[in-house]
Amino acid sequence: MMTAKEKVAVIDIGSNSIRLVINELDEKTGTRELQNLKLVARLNNHIDNDNRLTDEGMNILKESLCQFEEVIMHHGVDRVKAVATAAVRNASNQQDILDYIHNSTSMNIRVLSEDEEAYYGYLAVVNSTDTADGISIDIGGGSSEITFFKNKSLIHTHSFPFGALTLKKKFFPGRDPQKEDIKKLSEFLRGQFESLPWLQDASRLPVIGIGGSARNMALVHQARSEYPLSGLHQYEMTPADIQDVLQDFEKAGFKQRENMEGLSKDRADVIIPAVRVIHELISYLQSDYFMMSSKGLREGLFFEELLREHSLNSLPDVAEESFFQLSREFEMNEEYVQEVGSLARKLYAELEESIPGQLKETDNVPLLQKSARVLYIGEFISHETSSQHTFYVLTNRSIDGVPHSERLAMAFIASFKSKAWMKRLSPPFQKYVSKKEFKRYELLGSILKLSYALDRTKRQVVQDVSAVQNDDKSIDLYIGCREDAYSYFEEMKSQKYKKHVEKILKQKIALHFYPISELNKTFTF
Repeated sequence: MMTAKEKVAVIDIGSNSIRLVINELDEKTGTRELQNLKLVARLNNHIDNDNRLTDEGMNILKESLCQFEEVIMHHGVDRVKAVATAAVRNASNQQDILDYIHNSTSMNIRVLSEDEEAYYGYLAVVNSTDTADGISIDIGGGSSEITFFKNKSLIHTHSFPFGALTLKKKFFPGRDPQKEDIKKLSEFLRGQFESLPWLQDASRLPVIGIGGSARNMALVHQARSEYPLSGLHQYEMTPADIQDVLQDFEKAGFKQRENMEGLSKDRADVIIPAVRVIHELISYLQSDYFMMSSKGLREGLFFEELLREHSLNSLPDVAEESFFQLSREFEMNEEYVQEVGSLARKLYAELEESIPGQLKETDNVPLLQKSARVLYIGEFISHETSSQHTFYVLTNRSIDGVPHSERLAMAFIASFKSKAWMKRLSPPFQKYVSKKEFKRYELLGSILKLSYALDRTKRQVVQDVSAVQNDDKSIDLYIGCREDAYSYFEEMKSQKYKKHVEKILKQKIALHFYPISELNKTFTF
Protein backbone atom coordinates (compact mmCIF):
# COMPACT_ATOMS: atom_id res chain seq x y z
CA MET A 1 0.00 0.00 0.00
CA MET A 2 1.09 3.57 -0.66
CA THR A 3 2.13 5.44 2.46
CA ALA A 4 1.01 9.02 3.11
CA LYS A 5 3.99 10.19 1.06
CA GLU A 6 6.09 7.76 -0.95
CA LYS A 7 8.82 8.16 -3.56
CA VAL A 8 8.87 5.66 -6.40
CA ALA A 9 11.58 5.52 -9.06
CA VAL A 10 11.33 3.90 -12.48
CA ILE A 11 14.43 3.19 -14.55
CA ASP A 12 13.77 2.45 -18.22
CA ILE A 13 16.74 0.78 -19.97
CA GLY A 14 16.14 1.19 -23.69
CA SER A 15 18.22 0.50 -26.77
CA ASN A 16 18.91 4.18 -27.35
CA SER A 17 18.68 5.84 -23.94
CA ILE A 18 18.28 5.08 -20.24
CA ARG A 19 15.88 7.18 -18.20
CA LEU A 20 15.21 7.70 -14.52
CA VAL A 21 11.91 9.17 -13.32
CA ILE A 22 11.21 9.75 -9.63
CA ASN A 23 7.62 10.41 -8.63
CA GLU A 24 6.28 11.34 -5.23
CA LEU A 25 2.96 9.69 -4.47
CA ASP A 26 0.99 11.61 -1.87
CA GLU A 27 -2.49 10.76 -0.67
CA LYS A 28 -3.26 14.50 -0.48
CA THR A 29 -1.60 16.00 -3.56
CA GLY A 30 -1.53 12.93 -5.82
CA THR A 31 1.44 12.25 -8.11
CA ARG A 32 4.27 14.77 -8.48
CA GLU A 33 7.32 14.29 -10.66
CA LEU A 34 10.55 15.08 -8.79
CA GLN A 35 13.21 14.06 -11.32
CA ASN A 36 13.30 13.08 -15.00
CA LEU A 37 16.83 12.29 -16.15
CA LYS A 38 18.16 10.78 -19.38
CA LEU A 39 21.48 9.27 -20.45
CA VAL A 40 22.12 8.47 -24.11
CA ALA A 41 23.73 5.02 -23.91
CA ARG A 42 23.10 3.62 -27.43
CA LEU A 43 23.34 0.05 -26.10
CA ASN A 44 22.20 -1.26 -29.48
CA ASN A 45 25.49 -0.02 -30.96
CA HIS A 46 27.36 -2.34 -28.58
CA ILE A 47 25.77 -5.60 -29.74
CA ASP A 48 28.32 -7.81 -31.51
CA ASN A 49 27.84 -10.32 -34.33
CA ASP A 50 26.88 -13.04 -31.84
CA ASN A 51 24.08 -10.79 -30.55
CA ARG A 52 25.96 -10.28 -27.26
CA LEU A 53 26.19 -6.99 -25.40
CA THR A 54 29.92 -6.27 -25.39
CA ASP A 55 32.01 -5.58 -22.29
CA GLU A 56 32.06 -1.92 -23.27
CA GLY A 57 28.27 -1.92 -23.50
CA MET A 58 27.97 -3.55 -20.08
CA ASN A 59 30.29 -0.95 -18.56
CA ILE A 60 28.23 1.88 -20.12
CA LEU A 61 25.10 0.33 -18.63
CA LYS A 62 26.73 -0.08 -15.21
CA GLU A 63 28.09 3.49 -15.15
CA SER A 64 24.69 4.87 -16.14
CA LEU A 65 22.92 2.94 -13.39
CA CYS A 66 25.54 3.97 -10.82
CA GLN A 67 24.85 7.62 -11.63
CA PHE A 68 21.12 7.04 -11.23
CA GLU A 69 21.72 5.08 -8.03
CA GLU A 70 23.40 8.09 -6.47
CA VAL A 71 20.43 10.32 -7.35
CA ILE A 72 17.99 7.73 -5.99
CA MET A 73 19.84 7.50 -2.68
CA HIS A 74 20.02 11.29 -2.34
CA HIS A 75 16.24 11.61 -2.74
CA GLY A 76 15.46 8.83 -0.28
CA VAL A 77 13.43 6.78 -2.77
CA ASP A 78 11.24 4.09 -1.18
CA ARG A 79 10.82 1.79 -4.19
CA VAL A 80 12.77 1.28 -7.39
CA LYS A 81 11.41 -0.44 -10.48
CA ALA A 82 14.14 -1.03 -13.07
CA VAL A 83 13.06 -2.49 -16.41
CA ALA A 84 14.89 -3.30 -19.63
CA THR A 85 13.52 -3.59 -23.14
CA ALA A 86 14.79 -4.75 -26.55
CA ALA A 87 18.58 -4.31 -26.20
CA VAL A 88 18.79 -6.50 -23.10
CA ARG A 89 15.82 -8.69 -24.00
CA ASN A 90 17.34 -9.77 -27.31
CA ALA A 91 20.94 -10.10 -26.11
CA SER A 92 22.20 -13.68 -26.16
CA ASN A 93 24.10 -12.99 -22.91
CA GLN A 94 21.06 -11.55 -21.13
CA GLN A 95 21.68 -13.46 -17.88
CA ASP A 96 25.32 -12.34 -17.78
CA ILE A 97 24.15 -8.72 -18.09
CA LEU A 98 21.64 -9.10 -15.27
CA ASP A 99 24.17 -10.82 -13.00
CA TYR A 100 26.80 -8.17 -13.72
CA ILE A 101 24.42 -5.32 -12.86
CA HIS A 102 23.15 -7.11 -9.75
CA ASN A 103 26.71 -7.60 -8.49
CA SER A 104 27.83 -4.07 -9.43
CA THR A 105 24.84 -2.11 -8.15
CA SER A 106 21.96 -2.49 -5.71
CA MET A 107 19.50 -2.96 -8.56
CA ASN A 108 17.56 -5.92 -9.86
CA ILE A 109 16.47 -5.46 -13.44
CA ARG A 110 13.23 -6.89 -14.78
CA VAL A 111 13.39 -7.68 -18.49
CA LEU A 112 10.05 -6.90 -20.08
CA SER A 113 8.61 -9.23 -22.67
CA GLU A 114 7.41 -7.75 -25.96
CA ASP A 115 3.78 -8.02 -24.83
CA GLU A 116 4.54 -6.41 -21.46
CA GLU A 117 6.31 -3.48 -23.10
CA ALA A 118 3.35 -2.92 -25.43
CA TYR A 119 0.88 -3.30 -22.56
CA TYR A 120 2.50 -0.59 -20.42
CA GLY A 121 2.39 1.84 -23.35
CA TYR A 122 -1.31 1.11 -23.84
CA LEU A 123 -1.94 1.51 -20.10
CA ALA A 124 -0.32 4.95 -20.17
CA VAL A 125 -2.33 6.14 -23.18
CA VAL A 126 -5.82 5.07 -22.03
CA ASN A 127 -5.24 6.50 -18.54
CA SER A 128 -3.91 9.88 -19.65
CA THR A 129 -6.03 10.80 -22.71
CA ASP A 130 -9.70 10.85 -23.65
CA THR A 131 -9.09 8.45 -26.56
CA ALA A 132 -11.24 5.32 -26.25
CA ASP A 133 -10.37 3.70 -29.62
CA GLY A 134 -6.97 3.92 -31.26
CA ILE A 135 -3.59 2.54 -32.23
CA SER A 136 -0.54 3.30 -30.11
CA ILE A 137 2.99 3.06 -31.49
CA ASP A 138 6.10 3.24 -29.31
CA ILE A 139 9.24 3.49 -31.44
CA GLY A 140 12.29 2.53 -29.45
CA GLY A 141 15.86 2.08 -30.58
CA GLY A 142 15.64 -1.69 -31.21
CA SER A 143 11.92 -2.49 -31.29
CA SER A 144 8.56 -0.85 -31.94
CA GLU A 145 5.49 -1.79 -29.93
CA ILE A 146 2.03 -1.38 -31.39
CA THR A 147 -1.34 -1.86 -29.68
CA PHE A 148 -4.95 -1.76 -30.83
CA PHE A 149 -7.56 -0.82 -28.23
CA LYS A 150 -11.34 -0.27 -28.36
CA ASN A 151 -13.50 1.18 -25.59
CA LYS A 152 -10.22 1.44 -23.66
CA SER A 153 -9.86 -2.37 -23.73
CA LEU A 154 -6.72 -3.89 -25.19
CA ILE A 155 -7.55 -5.95 -28.31
CA HIS A 156 -4.16 -6.74 -29.92
CA THR A 157 -0.45 -6.10 -29.29
CA HIS A 158 2.61 -6.70 -31.42
CA SER A 159 6.30 -5.94 -31.12
CA PHE A 160 8.15 -5.29 -34.38
CA PRO A 161 11.82 -6.33 -34.24
CA PHE A 162 12.97 -2.94 -35.47
CA GLY A 163 13.38 0.53 -34.02
CA ALA A 164 14.92 3.85 -35.01
CA LEU A 165 18.50 2.63 -34.51
CA THR A 166 18.12 -0.74 -36.21
CA LEU A 167 16.26 0.76 -39.19
CA LYS A 168 19.02 3.30 -39.69
CA LYS A 169 21.65 0.56 -39.56
CA LYS A 170 19.72 -1.57 -42.02
CA PHE A 171 18.71 1.00 -44.64
CA PHE A 172 21.29 3.81 -44.53
CA PRO A 173 24.28 2.94 -42.31
CA GLY A 174 26.85 5.69 -41.96
CA ARG A 175 25.14 8.09 -44.39
CA ASP A 176 22.16 10.34 -44.87
CA PRO A 177 19.29 8.56 -46.63
CA GLN A 178 18.96 8.70 -50.41
CA LYS A 179 15.68 8.46 -52.34
CA GLU A 180 16.23 4.77 -53.02
CA ASP A 181 16.90 4.14 -49.31
CA ILE A 182 13.63 5.86 -48.37
CA LYS A 183 11.72 3.87 -50.98
CA LYS A 184 13.10 0.57 -49.67
CA LEU A 185 12.36 1.57 -46.07
CA SER A 186 8.76 2.50 -46.94
CA GLU A 187 8.19 -0.79 -48.78
CA PHE A 188 9.64 -2.72 -45.85
CA LEU A 189 7.39 -0.95 -43.33
CA ARG A 190 4.26 -1.43 -45.40
CA GLY A 191 5.05 -5.14 -45.66
CA GLN A 192 5.40 -5.29 -41.87
CA PHE A 193 2.03 -3.62 -41.35
CA GLU A 194 0.37 -5.90 -43.91
CA SER A 195 1.60 -8.90 -41.91
CA LEU A 196 -0.87 -7.97 -39.14
CA PRO A 197 -4.40 -8.79 -40.41
CA TRP A 198 -6.02 -7.16 -37.38
CA LEU A 199 -4.66 -3.75 -38.39
CA GLN A 200 -7.40 -3.67 -41.03
CA ASP A 201 -9.95 -3.47 -38.21
CA ALA A 202 -8.27 -0.29 -36.99
CA SER A 203 -8.78 1.64 -40.23
CA ARG A 204 -9.39 5.39 -39.73
CA LEU A 205 -8.58 5.26 -36.02
CA PRO A 206 -6.12 7.82 -34.61
CA VAL A 207 -2.48 6.89 -34.15
CA ILE A 208 -1.03 7.78 -30.76
CA GLY A 209 2.74 8.15 -30.69
CA ILE A 210 4.87 7.33 -27.65
CA GLY A 211 8.57 7.86 -27.05
CA GLY A 212 11.39 10.27 -27.79
CA SER A 213 11.23 10.27 -31.58
CA ALA A 214 7.50 11.05 -31.67
CA ARG A 215 8.13 13.72 -29.04
CA ASN A 216 10.86 15.35 -31.13
CA MET A 217 8.71 15.29 -34.26
CA ALA A 218 5.89 17.10 -32.40
CA LEU A 219 8.33 19.60 -30.85
CA VAL A 220 9.71 20.50 -34.28
CA HIS A 221 6.18 20.99 -35.63
CA GLN A 222 5.22 23.19 -32.67
CA ALA A 223 8.34 25.32 -33.19
CA ARG A 224 7.71 25.65 -36.95
CA SER A 225 4.08 26.69 -36.48
CA GLU A 226 4.85 28.93 -33.46
CA TYR A 227 2.25 27.00 -31.50
CA PRO A 228 1.10 29.26 -28.63
CA LEU A 229 -0.02 26.59 -26.16
CA SER A 230 2.55 24.86 -23.95
CA GLY A 231 2.58 21.12 -23.42
CA LEU A 232 3.15 18.19 -25.76
CA HIS A 233 0.80 15.64 -24.24
CA GLN A 234 -2.31 15.19 -26.42
CA TYR A 235 -0.89 17.49 -29.13
CA GLU A 236 -2.48 16.63 -32.47
CA MET A 237 -1.07 16.68 -36.01
CA THR A 238 -2.74 15.98 -39.35
CA PRO A 239 -1.24 13.50 -41.86
CA ALA A 240 -0.22 16.54 -43.94
CA ASP A 241 1.60 18.03 -40.93
CA ILE A 242 3.59 14.84 -40.48
CA GLN A 243 4.45 14.64 -44.17
CA ASP A 244 5.71 18.24 -44.13
CA VAL A 245 7.94 17.65 -41.09
CA LEU A 246 9.25 14.38 -42.55
CA GLN A 247 10.11 16.05 -45.85
CA ASP A 248 12.03 18.73 -43.98
CA PHE A 249 13.99 16.07 -42.10
CA GLU A 250 14.77 14.13 -45.29
CA LYS A 251 15.83 17.23 -47.25
CA ALA A 252 18.15 18.44 -44.50
CA GLY A 253 21.62 17.10 -43.93
CA PHE A 254 22.76 15.68 -40.60
CA LYS A 255 24.34 18.97 -39.45
CA GLN A 256 21.20 20.90 -40.40
CA ARG A 257 19.02 18.49 -38.44
CA GLU A 258 21.30 18.90 -35.42
CA ASN A 259 20.43 22.59 -35.38
CA MET A 260 16.69 22.25 -35.93
CA GLU A 261 14.63 23.85 -33.18
CA GLY A 262 12.81 21.17 -31.22
CA LEU A 263 15.05 18.29 -32.35
CA SER A 264 17.53 16.86 -29.83
CA LYS A 265 21.03 16.54 -31.26
CA ASP A 266 21.23 12.94 -30.09
CA ARG A 267 18.25 12.08 -32.33
CA ALA A 268 19.40 13.87 -35.47
CA ASP A 269 20.70 10.61 -36.98
CA VAL A 270 17.69 8.41 -36.13
CA ILE A 271 14.71 10.77 -36.48
CA ILE A 272 14.09 10.01 -40.17
CA PRO A 273 13.42 6.25 -39.86
CA ALA A 274 11.32 6.85 -36.72
CA VAL A 275 9.08 9.47 -38.32
CA ARG A 276 8.89 7.36 -41.48
CA VAL A 277 7.37 4.58 -39.33
CA ILE A 278 4.68 6.98 -38.07
CA HIS A 279 4.03 8.36 -41.55
CA GLU A 280 3.66 4.93 -43.16
CA LEU A 281 1.42 3.64 -40.37
CA ILE A 282 -0.92 6.64 -40.65
CA SER A 283 -0.99 6.24 -44.42
CA TYR A 284 -1.70 2.52 -44.16
CA LEU A 285 -4.56 3.06 -41.68
CA GLN A 286 -5.84 6.23 -43.42
CA SER A 287 -5.96 7.84 -40.00
CA ASP A 288 -7.46 11.31 -39.69
CA TYR A 289 -4.93 12.50 -37.14
CA PHE A 290 -1.92 11.71 -34.99
CA MET A 291 -1.78 12.41 -31.25
CA MET A 292 1.36 12.72 -29.18
CA SER A 293 1.39 11.00 -25.81
CA SER A 294 4.08 12.17 -23.43
CA LYS A 295 3.07 9.27 -21.20
CA GLY A 296 4.58 5.91 -22.09
CA LEU A 297 6.23 2.85 -20.60
CA ARG A 298 7.42 4.55 -17.40
CA GLU A 299 4.02 6.12 -16.72
CA GLY A 300 2.38 2.79 -17.54
CA LEU A 301 4.34 1.22 -14.69
CA PHE A 302 3.15 3.97 -12.35
CA PHE A 303 -0.44 3.53 -13.49
CA GLU A 304 -0.16 -0.19 -12.77
CA GLU A 305 0.66 0.66 -9.16
CA LEU A 306 -2.09 3.27 -8.90
CA LEU A 307 -4.80 1.06 -10.42
CA ARG A 308 -3.80 -1.89 -8.27
CA GLU A 309 -4.33 0.28 -5.18
CA HIS A 310 -7.92 0.95 -6.25
CA SER A 311 -8.66 -2.45 -7.84
CA LEU A 312 -9.30 -0.86 -11.24
CA ASN A 313 -8.43 -1.89 -14.79
CA SER A 314 -8.39 1.72 -15.96
CA LEU A 315 -9.41 5.13 -14.68
CA PRO A 316 -13.17 5.55 -15.26
CA ASP A 317 -12.81 9.23 -16.23
CA VAL A 318 -9.34 10.58 -16.98
CA ALA A 319 -10.39 14.26 -17.05
CA GLU A 320 -12.29 13.90 -13.77
CA GLU A 321 -9.18 12.45 -12.12
CA SER A 322 -7.12 15.36 -13.49
CA PHE A 323 -9.56 17.95 -12.13
CA PHE A 324 -9.49 16.18 -8.77
CA GLN A 325 -5.68 16.33 -8.69
CA LEU A 326 -5.71 20.00 -9.77
CA SER A 327 -8.14 20.90 -6.99
CA ARG A 328 -5.77 19.30 -4.47
CA GLU A 329 -2.63 20.84 -5.88
CA PHE A 330 -4.11 24.35 -6.05
CA GLU A 331 -6.08 23.93 -2.81
CA MET A 332 -9.40 24.69 -4.47
CA ASN A 333 -12.71 24.43 -2.64
CA GLU A 334 -14.32 21.53 -4.52
CA GLU A 335 -17.77 22.17 -3.01
CA TYR A 336 -17.58 25.80 -4.11
CA VAL A 337 -16.61 25.15 -7.73
CA GLN A 338 -19.35 22.53 -8.01
CA GLU A 339 -21.88 25.06 -6.70
CA VAL A 340 -20.72 27.66 -9.25
CA GLY A 341 -20.88 25.01 -11.97
CA SER A 342 -24.44 24.13 -10.94
CA LEU A 343 -25.49 27.80 -11.03
CA ALA A 344 -23.85 28.23 -14.44
CA ARG A 345 -25.76 25.23 -15.79
CA LYS A 346 -29.08 26.64 -14.47
CA LEU A 347 -28.32 30.11 -15.84
CA TYR A 348 -27.45 28.76 -19.28
CA ALA A 349 -30.65 26.70 -19.39
CA GLU A 350 -32.77 29.70 -18.40
CA LEU A 351 -31.06 32.07 -20.86
CA GLU A 352 -30.82 29.60 -23.74
CA GLU A 353 -33.93 31.00 -25.44
CA SER A 354 -32.19 34.38 -25.69
CA ILE A 355 -28.80 33.09 -26.87
CA PRO A 356 -28.05 33.77 -30.56
CA GLY A 357 -28.35 30.58 -32.62
CA GLN A 358 -24.79 30.76 -33.98
CA LEU A 359 -23.42 30.58 -30.44
CA LYS A 360 -25.38 27.49 -29.43
CA GLU A 361 -23.21 24.36 -29.47
CA THR A 362 -23.88 20.93 -28.00
CA ASP A 363 -20.79 21.14 -25.82
CA ASN A 364 -21.60 24.55 -24.29
CA VAL A 365 -22.86 23.15 -20.98
CA PRO A 366 -20.08 20.52 -20.58
CA LEU A 367 -17.54 23.24 -21.38
CA LEU A 368 -19.11 25.51 -18.77
CA GLN A 369 -18.95 22.71 -16.22
CA LYS A 370 -15.28 21.98 -16.93
CA SER A 371 -14.37 25.66 -16.85
CA ALA A 372 -16.09 25.98 -13.46
CA ARG A 373 -13.82 23.21 -12.16
CA VAL A 374 -10.79 25.45 -12.76
CA LEU A 375 -12.49 28.80 -12.10
CA TYR A 376 -9.89 31.26 -10.88
CA ILE A 377 -7.39 28.51 -10.21
CA GLY A 378 -4.89 31.38 -10.19
CA GLU A 379 -6.20 32.57 -6.82
CA PHE A 380 -3.79 30.05 -5.32
CA ILE A 381 -0.95 32.21 -6.67
CA SER A 382 -2.45 35.68 -6.20
CA HIS A 383 -6.00 36.76 -5.40
CA GLU A 384 -5.42 40.22 -6.87
CA THR A 385 -4.26 38.90 -10.27
CA SER A 386 -6.15 35.61 -10.29
CA SER A 387 -7.47 36.00 -13.86
CA GLN A 388 -3.97 36.43 -15.31
CA HIS A 389 -2.62 33.47 -13.38
CA THR A 390 -5.63 31.30 -14.25
CA PHE A 391 -5.10 31.95 -17.96
CA TYR A 392 -1.36 31.34 -17.67
CA VAL A 393 -1.72 28.07 -15.76
CA LEU A 394 -4.29 26.64 -18.17
CA THR A 395 -2.38 27.60 -21.34
CA ASN A 396 0.93 26.37 -20.00
CA ARG A 397 -0.03 23.07 -18.43
CA SER A 398 -1.35 19.87 -19.99
CA ILE A 399 -4.44 18.36 -18.38
CA ASP A 400 -4.78 14.62 -18.93
CA GLY A 401 -8.04 13.78 -20.67
CA VAL A 402 -8.56 17.35 -21.93
CA PRO A 403 -7.59 18.06 -25.58
CA HIS A 404 -5.53 21.17 -26.33
CA SER A 405 -8.44 22.96 -28.05
CA GLU A 406 -10.69 22.40 -25.03
CA ARG A 407 -7.97 23.47 -22.61
CA LEU A 408 -7.59 26.75 -24.51
CA ALA A 409 -11.36 27.30 -24.42
CA MET A 410 -11.37 26.66 -20.66
CA ALA A 411 -8.54 29.18 -20.22
CA PHE A 412 -10.58 31.97 -21.83
CA ILE A 413 -13.84 31.04 -20.07
CA ALA A 414 -12.45 30.41 -16.57
CA SER A 415 -10.33 33.57 -16.54
CA PHE A 416 -12.98 35.81 -18.12
CA LYS A 417 -13.10 39.42 -16.92
CA SER A 418 -14.48 41.32 -19.92
CA LYS A 419 -14.54 41.44 -23.71
CA ALA A 420 -11.60 43.85 -23.60
CA TRP A 421 -9.69 41.35 -21.47
CA MET A 422 -10.26 38.62 -24.04
CA LYS A 423 -9.11 40.89 -26.86
CA ARG A 424 -5.82 41.53 -25.05
CA LEU A 425 -5.23 37.80 -24.64
CA SER A 426 -6.40 36.60 -28.05
CA PRO A 427 -3.71 37.70 -30.61
CA PRO A 428 -1.37 34.66 -30.24
CA PHE A 429 -4.32 32.27 -30.60
CA GLN A 430 -6.19 33.77 -33.56
CA LYS A 431 -4.75 31.20 -35.95
CA TYR A 432 -6.39 28.43 -33.89
CA VAL A 433 -9.66 30.04 -32.77
CA SER A 434 -12.29 31.58 -35.08
CA LYS A 435 -14.09 34.85 -34.31
CA LYS A 436 -17.26 32.85 -33.71
CA GLU A 437 -15.47 30.68 -31.16
CA PHE A 438 -14.08 33.72 -29.36
CA LYS A 439 -17.65 35.07 -29.19
CA ARG A 440 -18.83 31.77 -27.74
CA TYR A 441 -16.09 31.86 -25.10
CA GLU A 442 -17.19 35.40 -24.22
CA LEU A 443 -20.78 34.17 -23.77
CA LEU A 444 -19.80 31.23 -21.56
CA GLY A 445 -17.25 33.32 -19.65
CA SER A 446 -19.84 36.00 -18.88
CA ILE A 447 -22.35 33.39 -17.66
CA LEU A 448 -19.66 31.81 -15.47
CA LYS A 449 -18.70 35.25 -14.14
CA LEU A 450 -22.32 35.96 -13.18
CA SER A 451 -22.59 32.52 -11.55
CA TYR A 452 -19.46 33.32 -9.56
CA ALA A 453 -21.12 36.54 -8.36
CA LEU A 454 -24.25 34.63 -7.28
CA ASP A 455 -22.10 32.67 -4.82
CA ARG A 456 -19.79 35.55 -3.96
CA THR A 457 -19.57 34.70 -0.25
CA LYS A 458 -19.30 30.93 -0.91
CA ARG A 459 -22.31 30.22 1.32
CA GLN A 460 -24.66 28.77 -1.32
CA VAL A 461 -27.12 31.62 -0.72
CA VAL A 462 -28.81 31.25 -4.14
CA GLN A 463 -31.07 28.21 -4.39
CA ASP A 464 -32.77 28.67 -7.76
CA VAL A 465 -32.75 30.84 -10.88
CA SER A 466 -35.59 31.46 -13.36
CA ALA A 467 -35.70 33.75 -16.37
CA VAL A 468 -38.63 35.39 -18.19
CA GLN A 469 -38.07 36.71 -21.71
CA ASN A 470 -40.08 39.89 -22.30
CA ASP A 471 -41.42 41.08 -25.63
CA ASP A 472 -39.49 44.32 -25.34
CA LYS A 473 -36.20 42.44 -25.67
CA SER A 474 -35.44 42.42 -21.99
CA ILE A 475 -35.04 39.61 -19.47
CA ASP A 476 -36.27 39.34 -15.90
CA LEU A 477 -34.07 37.06 -13.84
CA TYR A 478 -35.71 35.84 -10.63
CA ILE A 479 -33.27 34.57 -8.03
CA GLY A 480 -34.48 32.53 -5.08
CA CYS A 481 -32.31 32.77 -1.94
CA ARG A 482 -32.03 30.86 1.31
CA GLU A 483 -34.49 32.03 3.96
CA ASP A 484 -31.86 32.34 6.68
CA ALA A 485 -29.18 34.19 4.71
CA TYR A 486 -28.50 37.77 3.69
CA SER A 487 -27.88 38.10 -0.04
CA TYR A 488 -26.47 41.66 -0.07
CA PHE A 489 -23.00 40.78 -1.38
CA GLU A 490 -24.40 38.45 -4.04
CA GLU A 491 -26.82 41.19 -5.17
CA MET A 492 -24.12 43.84 -5.41
CA LYS A 493 -21.65 41.66 -7.30
CA SER A 494 -24.19 40.24 -9.74
CA GLN A 495 -25.53 43.73 -10.55
CA LYS A 496 -21.98 44.57 -11.60
CA TYR A 497 -21.29 41.37 -13.58
CA LYS A 498 -24.62 41.05 -15.39
CA LYS A 499 -23.48 43.72 -17.86
CA HIS A 500 -21.21 41.22 -19.63
CA VAL A 501 -24.17 38.93 -20.31
CA GLU A 502 -26.31 41.90 -21.38
CA LYS A 503 -23.72 42.97 -23.95
CA ILE A 504 -23.46 39.61 -25.66
CA LEU A 505 -27.21 38.91 -25.58
CA LYS A 506 -27.92 42.56 -26.52
CA GLN A 507 -30.72 42.66 -23.95
CA LYS A 508 -31.22 44.36 -20.60
CA ILE A 509 -31.39 42.00 -17.61
CA ALA A 510 -33.29 42.92 -14.45
CA LEU A 511 -32.30 40.95 -11.35
CA HIS A 512 -34.94 40.18 -8.71
CA PHE A 513 -33.82 38.60 -5.42
CA TYR A 514 -36.44 36.88 -3.25
CA PRO A 515 -36.50 34.36 -0.41
CA ILE A 516 -36.94 30.98 -2.08
CA SER A 517 -40.36 30.33 -0.46
CA GLU A 518 -41.73 33.68 -1.66
CA LEU A 519 -40.36 33.11 -5.13
CA ASN A 520 -42.01 29.68 -5.38
CA LYS A 521 -45.30 31.06 -3.99
CA THR A 522 -45.53 34.21 -6.07
CA PHE A 523 -44.08 33.28 -9.45
CA THR A 524 -44.90 30.41 -11.77
CA PHE A 525 -43.01 29.99 -14.99
